[in-house]
Amino acid sequence: MKVGDRVRIKTTLSVFHHPEHKGKAFDITGLEGEIVRIHTEWHGRPISPNYPYEVRFTPKFVTHLGDHEIEIAS
Repeated sequence: MKVGDRVRIKTTLSVFHHPEHKGKAFDITGLEGEIVRIHTEWHGRPISPNYPYEVRFTPKFVTHLGDHEIEIAS
């Protein structure tokens, strides 16, 4: 996967930081978004984060996801 790819949530996943449902569990299973950044380094040093894909679903809703949670949307 690379920056600009459309992806879909493939597992059951609840978040608590969705702007329209602050503080309450909100299931984002099946939502589609775009990869806006892949975190591979921090201050010039290589890192290996558990959730490297930064995915934007709406202008106000961005979250970090891992390989096991997303798939390329067709």
